[in-house]
Amino acid sequence: MMTAVLFVVFIVCLMLSFPVAIAMGIAAITPGMLDTALSADVVYIIRTMVVGIDSTPILAIPLFILSGTIMAQGGISGKLFDLFAYFLGKRTGGLPCAVIVTCLFYGAISGSGPATCAAVGAMTVPLLVSLGYDRGFCSAIVASAGGLGLIIPPSISFVNYALVTGTSVTSLFTAGILPGCLIALCLMAYCYIYCRIHGEDKEKIGANYQKLHSRGFLGIMKSGFWALLCPVIILGGIYSGIFSPTEAACVSVIYAVLVSMAIYRTINLRKLWELILESVKSIAPLCVLLALATAFSRVLTMLNAPQALAEFISGAISGKIAFLILLNVALLILGMFIDGAPAILILSPLLMPIAAEFGIDPVHLGIVIVCNLTIGLASPPFGLNLFVASSTSGAPVMEIGKKIIPFIAMFLIALVLITFIPQISLCLI
Repeated sequence: MMTAVLFVVFIVCLMLSFPVAIAMGIAAITPGMLDTALSADVVYIIRTMVVGIDSTPILAIPLFILSGTIMAQGGISGKLFDLFAYFLGKRTGGLPCAVIVTCLFYGAISGSGPATCAAVGAMTVPLLVSLGYDRGFCSAIVASAGGLGLIIPPSISFVNYALVTGTSVTSLFTAGILPGCLIALCLMAYCYIYCRIHGEDKEKIGANYQKLHSRGFLGIMKSGFWALLCPVIILGGIYSGIFSPTEAACVSVIYAVLVSMAIYRTINLRKLWELILESVKSIAPLCVLLALATAFSRVLTMLNAPQALAEFISGAISGKIAFLILLNVALLILGMFIDGAPAILILSPLLMPIAAEFGIDPVHLGIVIVCNLTIGLASPPFGLNLFVASSTSGAPVMEIGKKIIPFIAMFLIALVLITFIPQISLCLI
């Protein structure tokens, strides 16, 4: 009964346009106010919130956000794109594919989908439009490929999932590599098909290719080398055991500052301070969300909600395949309306015991959840990446929404493979 009251209060608060974090806080306090026998009073909620964010792994989130912000302002995305365009620029669909590969690598620097979409889109979309590509198509590329920042390690979404489920962050990072590459290949396949069907302005593309080649391979490589080295240092250090994911986040910030200020010289001390303040403003709401999500999940556990949900689903669903299908459908719909962070923090603790009953590896479950919510980032009508791409490219959101449907279809093909072939995620662990 109290579980139902909690969710009713939560949904009503969302319908009244309360922020998700505040809605979770109000819902978490309600059962203790209605039933004094429960120990979930205000003091318990506050204590749980403090304990929830008193964690070393959580430091990785603000640090990765800060390093991504510094890299974005340091012009890293442009140097990466020039490097990939040097090799792919003259092929059919080569420049759109270069945008996707840039998003793939930049995602390994920023750890964020919207940040990847904004940083890569602001630089590449105007260039592609000037070379004759449709603005809506170009915007759809960065809106869909920008989501790779959630899957390619180091991913902030994986850190969130690890915090609320106790899963190894390093295992999640490792498991995200092949799914991220598979999704990128599917998106590149559609770009190739699109360009074959609609054609390209070969004269403009050829002129741009010659301009790029006039700088020479060594010049391009010298410019992009330090940008490429960042994910190598971060991920290499994690997988080799030299440092933990949290320590890797510290290293990424130091590296971003050194590269942007000492090598590329695109940021000065005054700008660095502005970027730190900007990052703090974006991190603070996330920390409140994490604290209240911890309290929310603890109250649900106190009310035996995970066990009740597990028993209900076990009785209603016949097997693992049916559960995975239902999980994907539910997450795809939910991802259209709720941001990935609160969805992960709310749903993951509930889904873990159910997945365990069906023999689903917690790492594989995390990959499936994040992949679904990544699609939600780019799905009409409320996908955040659609609005980010629109603001950086000038294309109307509805136009991008129409152009992105084939990209979502390719994403779904990859999702089916990732869901029903667990070894795609688990073979590297």
